[in-house]
Amino acid sequence: MAEAPDPPDAPALAGQAAVDGLVDLLDLERIEVDIYRGGSPQVRSQRVFGGQVAGQALVAAGRSVEPDRLVHSLHSYFIRAGDPTMPIVYEVDRVRDGRSFSVRRVTAVQRGKAIFTLSASFQLAQDGLDHQSDMPAAPEPTTLPTFTERYRADPRAEHYWRDRPRPIDVRYVDAAPWERDGVGPNDGVSRVWMRADGKLPDDPLLHVCVLTFASDMTLLDAALARQGLANQGTVMMASLDHAMWFERTFRADEWLLYTMKSPSASGGRALATGRFHRQDGTLVCSVVQEGLIRVRG
Repeated sequence: MAEAPDPPDAPALAGQAAVDGLVDLLDLERIEVDIYRGGSPQVRSQRVFGGQVAGQALVAAGRSVEPDRLVHSLHSYFIRAGDPTMPIVYEVDRVRDGRSFSVRRVTAVQRGKAIFTLSASFQLAQDGLDHQSDMPAAPEPTTLPTFTERYRADPRAEHYWRDRPRPIDVRYVDAAPWERDGVGPNDGVSRVWMRADGKLPDDPLLHVCVLTFASDMTLLDAALARQGLANQGTVMMASLDHAMWFERTFRADEWLLYTMKSPSASGGRALATGRFHRQDGTLVCSVVQEGLIRVRG
C-alpha cells in the first residue's frame, strides 16, 4: 500500500498566499503614459501603510526606466494620511536620463491632493571603490520564533494582529515592541531578521520594492527601544520622510538582518537609521527615516 502524502504545510501556504497578495498589491494598473493606479489591502486600517505607498511609487518610477538601470537610492516625504478605502494615483515625472543615471519623481495623489512624493535615481552597473561596515552578531533566524509565535505567546498582544496574514516574515533578535515593560532605556539597537514569507519572482525591481515595503515596518521602533518604551496601543507613530540607498544586490525572499538605531529624538519627532545585511555579511541597503512619535497617557 502506498504511503499517504504528507499534509500540506498550512503556515507555508498562508505565507506564500500573503506574499502573492503583496506582489499583486505592487502590480500597478497603467492608466496612461507614466500614470498608474494602485489599491490597498482589505485590512482594518485608518490610513495607508507608508511602506505600501513607497513601494508602489517605486514600482511606478521603475516602469519608466530601462531595465539595465537599477535603483540605487530613493528619497520620499509623507505629506498626508492616505485613505485605504480608495485608489491611489501615481504620476511619474521623467526628470532626466543621462549616460549613467536616470532620475524620476513620483507624486501619489488622492482626491486631487498629493499624499506622498518620491524621488528615485537609477544607475547602470559600474565598477568602483568597495568597502562596507561589518554585520553585527546575531543568532540565526531559523532559531528564533516567528512573529506569530511570539505574539500569540504574549497575553498583552491584540487578537487582530495575532491572526492577520503577514507577507513579511519578521524574527525579533531583541525585545519586540510590546515586550519592553520595565526593560529601561538602552543604546537603542534593535535587530530583526526579515524576508518575504514565500517565493518571489526574479524581477530585481520587485525585490527592491518589497524591501522598501518591509523597511518601514519596524524602523521607528528603535526610538522606543532607546527610551525603553513598550508599544501597547499607547504610542502613535507616523512616518514623515524615508530615504534608502541600495548598495548591493539581494533577494527579498532570503534572510536579511535589519539593524536599527535612533540617534536623536526631539520636538515630537525621532530619527532612526537602519542597515540590511545578507546572511553572508554583505551590506545591501542603508535606511534613514524621521517619524512623528506621540506617547498617550
